[in-house]
Amino acid sequence: MSWHRFLRGLGAGACLAWLLTACGGGGTTVTDTSGADGDVTLDLPGHFPQPQAAADNRLTAAKVELGRFLFYERRLSGNGQQSCSSCHQQDKAFTDGLASSVGSTGMTHPRNAQSLGNVVYNATLTWAGPALVALESQMLVPIFGTDPVEMGVNDGNSEEVLGRLRADSGYVARFSQAFPEAVGGSEPLINWQRVVQSIASFQRTLITGRSKFDEYRAGRVQLTAQEERGRVLFFGEKAECFHCHGSFNFNDQVVHAGSRPGFIETPFHNTGLYNIDGRGAFPEPNRGLFETTFAPGDMGRFRAPSLRNVEVTGPYMHDGSIRTLEDVLDFYAAGGRLIASGPYAGDGRLNPFKSELVSRINLNSQEKADIVAFLRTLTDHAFLTDPRFSDPAAGR
Repeated sequence: MSWHRFLRGLGAGACLAWLLTACGGGGTTVTDTSGADGDVTLDLPGHFPQPQAAADNRLTAAKVELGRFLFYERRLSGNGQQSCSSCHQQDKAFTDGLASSVGSTGMTHPRNAQSLGNVVYNATLTWAGPALVALESQMLVPIFGTDPVEMGVNDGNSEEVLGRLRADSGYVARFSQAFPEAVGGSEPLINWQRVVQSIASFQRTLITGRSKFDEYRAGRVQLTAQEERGRVLFFGEKAECFHCHGSFNFNDQVVHAGSRPGFIETPFHNTGLYNIDGRGAFPEPNRGLFETTFAPGDMGRFRAPSLRNVEVTGPYMHDGSIRTLEDVLDFYAAGGRLIASGPYAGDGRLNPFKSELVSRINLNSQEKADIVAFLRTLTDHAFLTDPRFSDPAAGR
């Protein structure tokens, strides 16, 4: 049976349970492991909570470094042309600058690549996938997915892809260091479970929290007059941006070591981006949470992304259909989007499923510019160039 048929056949709940069993990824509280046998202590800003750890995927230096190599490894795709970094580029806060990402076979993904910055804190991991809550389970989607094809690994080539790594003495050594308990075992050292665990480990270290705003918050720098006006608007009741972007990570789906099971909020929002039939419809296959639940009220509901590094993660929205931050401010100030003609024509401002948090805001051009100026203070320039997260083969 093929991977994609197997995963679909399990159904969302059973599929997640199987993935967590196979690859780890259930959340447990992180303990202090500093200095313990190569374990990694994340470099966290003082105002960040401790993340959750994967129950079955201990975070070690060797595993993180192996994951960094694999993240940039093109041989990990079916045709050897695509790596995780193809759609998640460091200088763009691990997005790709495209409205819709393109897979290894040239197939266009219907959605915009999301940033991986602080992904360890995301309560859910895709634009509208409430069941995908662990990095290990989410990883199987781009690797083995067929609709759309991303990495392009399947039943016919999965062993061939692993064979490329097994034939590389460098990878044999790195896997041996990362998984010493598996060396000399009856099963191959290099397998998909360990590939996934390693990449997920690397992703957990992608912490971004050294922006100008973070420095301001710590009392080390001052905002300009315009940035300060934008900050007041952002966190105030006039613009009301903070309702969906008010956490330390500037989103509203956050999980960490102190989160109480059963009390983790995972809201999804319809922002009035489309209303193509006058009854709330979004274009297929981009209908948000509705694609999972088929509940009418879930039409067009997507996860609010973090706004950290938003200056470099455009174009914006789940389908990349809004080009600039200035256009985003115009969209929210209008309380939705009117598309006058074409296949997606409709008045999103009147979408019956639109969130009550999205309504017309009386912002003048100066106020919009002030908010954009504040948003640019969320750029962590060190994160965009940090050698710990860069391609280990670059410059060789």
